[in-house]
Amino acid sequence: MATYIADRVIMYTGTPAVECVAHTPKPLIEGMNNFLKMLNITFRRDKETYRPRINKYESVKDKEQKEKGIYFYYENL
Repeated sequence: MATYIADRVIMYTGTPAVECVAHTPKPLIEGMNNFLKMLNITFRRDKETYRPRINKYESVKDKEQKEKGIYFYYENL
């Protein structure tokens, strides 16, 4: 949902219920790339509906995006 309404995001890191670090707000693409890289997941946008889609782990698209360092792919920005 954040990708539809936000232009900046805040990423939190740490151990749940133990320790938390709030990082400075980052532009949407940079923040989403950092977050998804931490989770080792890549996203793309569906070309017809523009809905976010998770790439299958180790798929061709997943590997291509990880090689480029692009975990969040959004053509229309």
